[in-house]
Amino acid sequence: MIVDHLNKLRAWLFEDALPLWLKAGEDAVNGGFAETITLDCQGSADNRRGRVNPRMVFVYCEAGRLGWNGPWMDVALRTQAYVERVYGTSEGYIGALATPGGELLDTSFDLYNQAFALLALSSIADVNAEKREEACAKADALLKVLKGRFKHPTAGFQEAEPARAPLGANPHMHLFEMCLEWERSENLSAEQKAVWSALADELGELCLKYFICEKTGGLREFFALDWSPMPGDEGRALEPGHHFEWAWLLSRWNKLRGDDRAKAAAARLFEIAEVYGVDRERGVALMGINDDFSVRDPLARLWSQAEWLKGSIAMLESTPESEWPRYRQSMLDALAALELFFEDVPAGLWKDKFLPDGTFVKEAAPASSLYHIISAISELDRFCKTEVGQKVVALESVK
Repeated sequence: MIVDHLNKLRAWLFEDALPLWLKAGEDAVNGGFAETITLDCQGSADNRRGRVNPRMVFVYCEAGRLGWNGPWMDVALRTQAYVERVYGTSEGYIGALATPGGELLDTSFDLYNQAFALLALSSIADVNAEKREEACAKADALLKVLKGRFKHPTAGFQEAEPARAPLGANPHMHLFEMCLEWERSENLSAEQKAVWSALADELGELCLKYFICEKTGGLREFFALDWSPMPGDEGRALEPGHHFEWAWLLSRWNKLRGDDRAKAAAARLFEIAEVYGVDRERGVALMGINDDFSVRDPLARLWSQAEWLKGSIAMLESTPESEWPRYRQSMLDALAALELFFEDVPAGLWKDKFLPDGTFVKEAAPASSLYHIISAISELDRFCKTEVGQKVVALESVK
């Protein structure tokens, strides 16, 4: 059953999604990818956020790592060149918004966007030997800007200059992910990875000490400048999808460092998201809960389902065999939830928002989702090849 899901998702990705986004999503005139593809399979003319095309660099590099036989390297390289040409600023970071024609409309700093610029560079450095040194140098230069102008005195980074609240867990989560991606590469030297390993450790500690509530184990989203939770309602916001995502990332970090605190925190984050952040009637992970675990936002978005899948894999790989049936069922639930978003749309597209009344919003498919989708498929593919994964799959044949 699990392998059937994997084969179905890989076929959808390789045969439908990647070719469609290359054909309809990539802008043959101006370069880069459209913000969305409409339901009649046309790239939109919407302005393009600074995070989207770096994500597409990662997507097509990951496609190559997964074995897609399309022109993934050429796509990744020209998209990276587009990002640098259009979004690069004189300040040394990437800007926030550009027109399809390549005019940078918003040059403001957004920490979230820098995380994906660095993720894209990590992908290029991993897959392309000729561009490796150049990508490493560009990443080092951007990190120097972050540390020189936006470093938080305690840990992590400010999100503006001068500093202003709220600070967010989310951009730091993606920085954490980016650092672990640099570490993941088997094509980089220990010296090339060292700065990213150190930053990963800093961000992991930041999460354990400040983001996660010591009393409940929940992870808040918004913080004052001293990393205390934002006052009032804003400080109460939790996101189940991010709980799943942090559970996956902390589990990856624990594998590398052997940190039992990270292992315990990941298990609790997953538990909170699964128990309080999943609508069992619709079978999907929700957008928001409060710090008392009551529902805050009953909307369900595609990306949360992908992170649920990745979180369930992390739990299977970090728990004793006696707990596998529970997490295997959670994995199957997450797969069913994710696949709901691929139904009743052109092959290679997806729905993004599932409303509380059981209907989906009819809208163009956002390019930004493909990063979540391919990451989840890649993680499932990797897992099924591991010893634990093969044992979990074998449970299906046990009567």
